[in-house]
Amino acid sequence: MTEDNNTLKPLTLSNETLKPISYEAQNNARPDFVPLANASTNQIKNKESNFIFFFGVGESGKSVILSSILYYLSSQAGVLRPKLGTPNTKEAQVLLADFFENIRQGILPNRTTRDQVTRLDLIFEPNNKSKKVPPINLTFLETSGENHKDISRGGTYHSSIEAYLNANIPLTFIIVTSYDNAHLEDTLINEFLDELERKGKNLKSINVILVVSKWDKSGRTDVSNEDELENFINERLPRTNTRINSYELNKTYFTIGSIENNGNGERITLLNLAPAEVLSNWLYESIVGYPLDYEGTFWERLKFSF
Repeated sequence: MTEDNNTLKPLTLSNETLKPISYEAQNNARPDFVPLANASTNQIKNKESNFIFFFGVGESGKSVILSSILYYLSSQAGVLRPKLGTPNTKEAQVLLADFFENIRQGILPNRTTRDQVTRLDLIFEPNNKSKKVPPINLTFLETSGENHKDISRGGTYHSSIEAYLNANIPLTFIIVTSYDNAHLEDTLINEFLDELERKGKNLKSINVILVVSKWDKSGRTDVSNEDELENFINERLPRTNTRINSYELNKTYFTIGSIENNGNGERITLLNLAPAEVLSNWLYESIVGYPLDYEGTFWERLKFSF
């Protein structure tokens, strides 16, 4: 975690294969069908990456945030491509294409399937030519919001999720709660933070950010000042706010832009990438230690000037 843990706010601007690591036998399986055993932690392959884990209940906006981050990284910050040599390279290419085509057509992402971990192994190459801003491996992990409710009141995660949380891999956590339902999720978010500590994750030394999604439902696509976001979190998520402040974790808000419901579902009518830019910059800097817009060393700046 970097030393800069100030509150973040956007600037104002005019599945291995994509399927579960383990699964349970279907109810309609033939009696002579022998299911595979649950995967253990040491069966996670391709650990040499930076893993980003999304937490949030159903319809909190996790998939929308993921697709917008990927779109920002590939359209404005650099090149984003599937990592070669991973079992899900082809599937990752298909999923990326769906994300990118849908977001420009105003189509929101589909909900994630329960008891599955959607895994995207990618390589991000920044446009910045400074040696302090190198290409990095990014592995995005997303699960169904229904699975996150399983840990309520001492419950446990599905084995496909447990495998990642128990593994010895670098994990960054993006905790998502929506503007309209944040007041219902204060306890669950704290139970998730408790779960991380039980698994030996030191909240003071890992990268964690709280994101209040669907901020457009407030009537605005930004905040008037930092106090507006701070007051909202303190009012709707008092326990979470106290914990985040105690550990000096990060917090921000998110909106995909303007959304309308035309009777056939919600569609994006105006795409706003400013919040995705803030999250992408935080993610890169928290992993590398330098921001995406780092101006370079003195000698690099001298070289770039020519």
